Amino acid sequence: MSDTPVTVSMVGPVALVSIDDGKVNALTPDLLDSLFGALDAAEANAGAVVLSGRPGVFCAGLDLNVMRGGGSAAQDLLGKGGEIFLRLAEFPRPIVAACTGHALAAGAVMLLSCDIRICAAGTYKIGLNEVAIGLPLPPLVVALARARLSPRHFTRACNTAQVYSPTEAVDVGFLDEAGSADATGEALRVATEFAEGLDANAFATTRRRTCAGLGEAITRN
Repeated sequence: MSDTPVTVSMVGPVALVSIDDGKVNALTPDLLDSLFGALDAAEANAGAVVLSGRPGVFCAGLDLNVMRGGGSAAQDLLGKGGEIFLRLAEFPRPIVAACTGHALAAGAVMLLSCDIRICAAGTYKIGLNEVAIGLPLPPLVVALARARLSPRHFTRACNTAQVYSPTEAVDVGFLDEAGSADATGEALRVATEFAEGLDANAFATTRRRTCAGLGEAITRN
């Protein structure tokens, strides 16, 4: 782990954005601020992005200490989380997720916000478990899930807080590939192909069109 929970390093044309808080990569206000800064730097300098977690954990979700405390702090964190999901989903460069371990709640939402999702080999848990811990899914999360998850699994994944193994998560739609011996390395390979093989302007324009209206979900009740 470095001094900051989010680091950015250039690997050829790809910005490797790594999240490692030394624990479970819970999304705190400070971590989210760092992630916003990392994405701004990546947009300015890279042709594609890899979003990676720490060994064994991609992201365990929003900081439950804040969320369970309620009040304005919880609302602010929830709002900032929605903004990062939208930033990822609307990002004008391809984003490949290197799912290095467990991805629950907001961690699973970040997977839904990326273009390609590659999971490391391991007995990890993937899913939207918010309802099980007393948190209703926000409209933006429902919109992302509806767009990315298999219709066969959408209701169960959202309404019953079902948690999946990586192999199951591929069928459900949280992941594209599971069981990689080097998820970050494979994600970098795929992201490099995107950076070198896709027209940046055409990608950005298509991204705007495919995500049109997504931001409106943040304001819904």
